[in-house]
Amino acid sequence: MKIAMVSEHASPLATVGGTDAGGQNVHVAALSLALAAQGHEVAVYTRRESPFQQDEVVFAPGVTVVHVPAGPAMVLAKDDLLPWMPDFSRWLATRWTATPPDIAHSHFWMSGLAALAAARDTAVPVAHTFHALGTVKRRHQGTADTSPRERVEIETFLARHVDVVVATCTDEVAELDRMRVSRNRTAIVPCGVDVRAFTPVGPREELGPGPVLLSIGRPVPRKGVETVIRALRHVPDATLVVAGGEPGDPEVNRLSRIAGHHGVVERVRFLGRVGRDSVPALMRAASAVVSVPWYEPFGIVPLEAMACGVPVVASAVGGHLDTVLPGVTGLLVPPRDPEALGCALRHLLADPLLTAAYGAAAAERARSRYGWDGVAAETLAVYADVLSSRAGTRRSRRGRTRAGAA
Repeated sequence: MKIAMVSEHASPLATVGGTDAGGQNVHVAALSLALAAQGHEVAVYTRRESPFQQDEVVFAPGVTVVHVPAGPAMVLAKDDLLPWMPDFSRWLATRWTATPPDIAHSHFWMSGLAALAAARDTAVPVAHTFHALGTVKRRHQGTADTSPRERVEIETFLARHVDVVVATCTDEVAELDRMRVSRNRTAIVPCGVDVRAFTPVGPREELGPGPVLLSIGRPVPRKGVETVIRALRHVPDATLVVAGGEPGDPEVNRLSRIAGHHGVVERVRFLGRVGRDSVPALMRAASAVVSVPWYEPFGIVPLEAMACGVPVVASAVGGHLDTVLPGVTGLLVPPRDPEALGCALRHLLADPLLTAAYGAAAAERARSRYGWDGVAAETLAVYADVLSSRAGTRRSRRGRTRAGAA
């Protein structure tokens, strides 16, 4: 099968951890690799961000990254890309007219807009993964939401017109329900984790003595690191290691001030940006990984920690509700509640046997449910349903035509 992955701002080649480089980049890269490993041909279409980028780059056997000329060849914030999506879609339409893929899978709402417009001219089926919904972002960020004002309306249109929405968790399906999107237009396929790299056995970073809590992610307020810092007052002797961002980042500076204000600055360490290859060793060294964003479309960090055999304390939002089994693989707490988080952490860290049991169960759950090979197989099953439905529609139309002619 020839598969077109459309990911307008999140390239598999990008360094994860920047402002607009995170879970979507990891998802697109890993899914593409897993699909190629099962014998399929994948082209990932992403926007050209530099005049020095090659037109096409072989990412791995069976996976090619194609840089689409849409807008200036420079890095732009993803929220500024909407005006360039018509150029992106026209380029795709030209490409797909000449060499059509069997199916397109778009990622994020602007990619969906470009793919659907290109598909209109080429009859290519479109599966779509939102990764985040504008209704959720607007609800939690209010006036701080920098998304284009058209986002929610466009997302609703996309959900009703693509062949299938590939949602990553049950919470997303519930949100689509509230947008009056029929459930028969959705399929749930979770994000995955690299169970070959993220394992319980392997090197460990030296993070010092005593209980060590790890928070890892992009330095933005919604990730909830402030909540973890405030919770430290209720967790004596624990050290918090924060990975993500760089010294001098406004959010890192803000978090440092908060740590000082609450008298825990000596128990908070900021590591800055950590390369993907270093993350497993960092996670294995932690007593627990804490991930308490205000909202989270899916949440890869808890899944990676689980695969490393580390218990997770996560906010009860989004994909965490599916991945983290409270009382089995970790604990769920309300978002933005330092006291509840502190209580959960004290409970966990006070019982080493409980911590070990959670870690073992977490590793087994990640390995059995969320490996990328399985996720790719589930995704292929969704593609097959779409293609079968399209073929059935064509047969039905031909039948009606013959009947009419008779």
